Amino acid sequence: MGRQPGKGYRTERDSLGEVQVPEEALYGAHTHRARENFPVSGSSLPAEFIRAIVLIKKSAAQANRELGLLDEARAAAIVAACDSLDDQHLATQFPVDVYQTGSGTSSNMNVNEVLAHIANKNRAARDSGLDISPNDHVNMSQSSNDVIPSAIHVSALLAVRDHLLPALRHLYTQLCDKAATVEDVIKTGRTHLMDAVPMTLAQEIGAWAAQVESCRERIRGTLPRLSQLAQGGTAIGTGLNAPPDFAELFAQKLSANTAQQFRPAGNLFAAIASQDTAVELSGQLRVLAVALMKIANDLRWMNSGPLAGFAEIELQALQPGSSIMPGKVNPVIAESVAMVAARVMGNDVTIGVAGQSGNFQLNVMLPLVAQVLLDSIRLLGNAAQLLADKAIADFAVNHERIAQTLERNPILVTALNPIIGYARAAEIAKVAYKSGRPVMEVAIEMTDLSEAELKKLLDPARLTRGGLVG
Repeated sequence: MGRQPGKGYRTERDSLGEVQVPEEALYGAHTHRARENFPVSGSSLPAEFIRAIVLIKKSAAQANRELGLLDEARAAAIVAACDSLDDQHLATQFPVDVYQTGSGTSSNMNVNEVLAHIANKNRAARDSGLDISPNDHVNMSQSSNDVIPSAIHVSALLAVRDHLLPALRHLYTQLCDKAATVEDVIKTGRTHLMDAVPMTLAQEIGAWAAQVESCRERIRGTLPRLSQLAQGGTAIGTGLNAPPDFAELFAQKLSANTAQQFRPAGNLFAAIASQDTAVELSGQLRVLAVALMKIANDLRWMNSGPLAGFAEIELQALQPGSSIMPGKVNPVIAESVAMVAARVMGNDVTIGVAGQSGNFQLNVMLPLVAQVLLDSIRLLGNAAQLLADKAIADFAVNHERIAQTLERNPILVTALNPIIGYARAAEIAKVAYKSGRPVMEVAIEMTDLSEAELKKLLDPARLTRGGLVG
């Protein structure tokens, strides 16, 4: 390969022979081969995913030690190596491209090699004269085929727990708080983008809040299945080379290391061969993306103008909106959220296709599932936080514009249907619309009802409460 040890490189060996690895690298031959074999995207797997593999290695070392398979010194060195990894390590020592072997073997071995390298430098290990092997010790009782599916579940569950669900709760709370401040604002409802019967602005925002909370509960509903792990199934689900008690003991150790309850999957063969839970979670993330897209677009329409649009609200001015039109301000947060939603919907298609690739006993698109699933979780959490803090929290209500359009809304006449009939009410609406006059004024002329009766019947506040009028 034209590289000489001692000149910035060192010699590493694997079952295929020798390779020259950068001197500063903590990884070994397998990782180096993968770097050269897969120059595809330039993107490695997310740090959250690598952390999940490291947690698996730590928990496995603890379980193997308790089962008497791994001596105290090696186990302690591996655990210490896991605990020592920091953000700098995650950024520089795990370079394998996402588009690698479909089992994720290269990433599993990358972690094995880095941890073995660090563990071999541990003073206790050195003093004991022990050599810690990436395969024999760090990967003991494991296979890439159960490590990577387990890491998908662990990383996704922790990202949902620690990032997405808190962000959704924050958005929900912000929506509820905003709704409470606008309970007395009555506006024109819209269907088909056309004027409809009145509602309160609080009712409109409350509907958004209900969507967000429903999405949050749907996503929470996937957590029990995410907590079921393939670990212990090793190569195809039989558990070859892992002791019978390993899966259960491993789950106990991982639960303690993450403050999250994990357990072995009911069927380890299915857990290795399929990615059904990842597909399920992605589907729920798509529902959230659809909801956020709807909310973002509603905000954009309500903010449109300021002269030629609805102009019911004014979103916070965060930056100039045009390089050529002075004074223009755009709904940039809503647009950002909408783009996130579009990306997540696309990610869901990718995960659906990847989930189909469980050929016989192994899914062979695992790294792609890991990357895309975590991408969706991260983006949605960030977008929800942004929407809450920079769009919902501080938008201003244009009370004057809302009152003007409400007064001239011909659809208010719907309240007269039970009294004068649909056909007669439709005539009043048409006259009001064509003449640009308030419905009240036209109804006084075209019905025998008194002004007092009409004021009662056409009171917008009363109409927002539903039910029969009269």
